[in-house]
Amino acid sequence: MIPYGRQNISESDIQAVVEVLQSDFLTQGPMVPAFENALAQYCGARHAVAVNSATSALHLACLALGVKPGDRVWTSPITFVASANCALYCGAGVDFVDIDPLTYNLSVECLAEKLRQAERRGCLPKVVIPVHFAGLSCDMEAIHRLSRQYGFKIIEDASHAIGGRYRGEPIGNCRYADIAIFSFHPVKIITTGEGGMALTNDAGLAKKMALLRSHGITREPADMTQAADGPWYYQQIELGFNYRITDIQAALGLSQLNRLDAFVDRRHQLAEIYRQQLAGLPLNWQLQPDDCRSSLHLFVIRLQTSQIGKPHLNVFRQLRDAGIGVNLHYIPVHLQPYYQNLGFKPGDYPQAEQYYAEAITLPLYPDLTESQVLQISGALQENLN
Repeated sequence: MIPYGRQNISESDIQAVVEVLQSDFLTQGPMVPAFENALAQYCGARHAVAVNSATSALHLACLALGVKPGDRVWTSPITFVASANCALYCGAGVDFVDIDPLTYNLSVECLAEKLRQAERRGCLPKVVIPVHFAGLSCDMEAIHRLSRQYGFKIIEDASHAIGGRYRGEPIGNCRYADIAIFSFHPVKIITTGEGGMALTNDAGLAKKMALLRSHGITREPADMTQAADGPWYYQQIELGFNYRITDIQAALGLSQLNRLDAFVDRRHQLAEIYRQQLAGLPLNWQLQPDDCRSSLHLFVIRLQTSQIGKPHLNVFRQLRDAGIGVNLHYIPVHLQPYYQNLGFKPGDYPQAEQYYAEAITLPLYPDLTESQVLQISGALQENLN
């Protein structure tokens, strides 16, 4: 079975991990700040806070921005559930903004209209979380302009998008956001096994997230309520969490970062072969605006089901039967049973639901071969003709 995603681990990655295993520090050593500094420099952000998952990073970002019970957080329904759950962890309410049918990202037009209505009702969001679906940046300048008008904060969920660019600059520089989040899960562009990173240009937000990732404990005398009892002394000044990443993971991430651009370039080469091979078939794929360069975490097609003459599920199953590990990203969050119990229902976000009825994620990762892309494309051609 050809998987839809797979990590690329080199001998240099292995050696980087071995060196940490043979060192004095397995966690909370020098590799975590080295990884943070390297990624902040790559993205052009001032601060980076590494944690054990992008979910944890989203949670810390919400807490750092003061999300609390009674607040509202909006995000896209086409995302992994963590993009919405992070607000619920803080006791806030969640709502969704429908997607653009061409980019599959949060629709700026829908956001603007929803904000106008919310302002009239007095229920504007405290935070909006745009999701860079499949590695393609949302229209962040337009979303940022709306944030200035309506007073909300922005967390970029860039879990898919490390190595991508928006308007010629790296995604993650936080030019148009308060905080940006990356994921290093094995199927993402680079991996630390499990892990995530929050980037920001605000020193106060960075300090808050760093404090909360490690139990709310500080060893900084300036932050303590009294003079230290001795050199061993620390204080818990917030209710934090154990969201730390290890030096082992950070060493892997730092090594992988050296190949980030090559990984993204390879994904673009393979995606172009897909586009060439699939041209003329009754399907579409994600629009790539001129001012964006996606990191291409995913290559998603949308079936033109009215022209195919068979159900979406049948196409999916036939590809799986052919040894192709296709997937579907994502089930709209508002259709999950937990969220339906909160009051969401089918029909709330029609573009997201239409997308779900048509989407299939094809395999895409650096070690995928050209012959495998041709095999996958051929199976699709046979399936749809």
